[in-house]
Amino acid sequence: MTIIDETAESPSADGSQDEGRPLLEVRDLHVEFRTRDGVAKAVNGVNYSVAAGETLAVLGESGSGKSVTAQAIMGILDMPPGRIPKGEILFRGQDMLKMSGEERRKIRGNKIAMIFQDALSSLNPVLSVGYQLGEMFRVHQGMSKKDAKAKAIELMDRVKIPAARERVGDYPHQFSGGMRQRIMIAMALALEPDLIIADEPTTALDVTVQAQVMDLLAELQREYNMGLILITHDLGVVADVADKIAVMYAGRIVETAPVHELYKRPAHPYTKGLLESIPRLDQKGQDLYAIKGLPPNLTRIPSGCAFNPRCPQAQDICRTDIPPLHPVTERDGGELTGRGSACHFWKETIHG
Repeated sequence: MTIIDETAESPSADGSQDEGRPLLEVRDLHVEFRTRDGVAKAVNGVNYSVAAGETLAVLGESGSGKSVTAQAIMGILDMPPGRIPKGEILFRGQDMLKMSGEERRKIRGNKIAMIFQDALSSLNPVLSVGYQLGEMFRVHQGMSKKDAKAKAIELMDRVKIPAARERVGDYPHQFSGGMRQRIMIAMALALEPDLIIADEPTTALDVTVQAQVMDLLAELQREYNMGLILITHDLGVVADVADKIAVMYAGRIVETAPVHELYKRPAHPYTKGLLESIPRLDQKGQDLYAIKGLPPNLTRIPSGCAFNPRCPQAQDICRTDIPPLHPVTERDGGELTGRGSACHFWKETIHG
């Protein structure tokens, strides 16, 4: 089972798409890097999809393959050392991996945009934010400097930066972390893309600012009916904004579920461990749970289920056989829509 909609049809000639059909489908994607220590298999057969107006949260620890998958989608992997030996990345039914560099550049920014996790390093420190925002319109739409500046102010207003007209000439270091992240969101929105990929958009922000940034993203998504892929390691960030979740471990998706179902009844030991490691008010004074061990070295991924060295449920089959993404069912056998678990013993996890 995957969360791909296999019934998706090719887009019409005018680029239109039936509501609910995927904007983006990632199919059996593999990404590897050649290193001095061997071949690091960063992504190992990832499948997921996202439709217009839908939010997919991709969760997992650092090194699980979340960001590498996003970079492959955007076409910004360093190749070499990176390589995509297998897979498809379909945007409106067309495989971007088969497109020319020029064709992909027309999609990047115009149709698919990305918000990076470190706004300060992503923005040019010697150019004003207004100039950098306006560049999107000057380059892609041929606007004059005056008109591009007006659009930059409009965007800054749209992402709720106070006194935008007065601050359009300020430089990135003159803004707080939360305001810089709003500028990154404004840049992503500039050309009104169909899909935004937000890679850890609230990293290094305090809790209050995190909530403001996530609320802003959700508001803008509803307004523009965009698809949103939210990449994060923080389960608390996505609870109120995601529609569905894909949990990644060692380059594979190990669980998929509608957001509330996953929080209520995780069906993979790794997901269960992530949820149990979140601090809770009703457990004040108790030791915080931690998943034992470390994520695997991607040049030496364990045989069988990659999570088996850290899993409290691991048995002999887990050390030899890679579990597929099983459809998750109720006790009576009824399949749960959108639910999958790559665990040989998912029934014990979800049903206790």
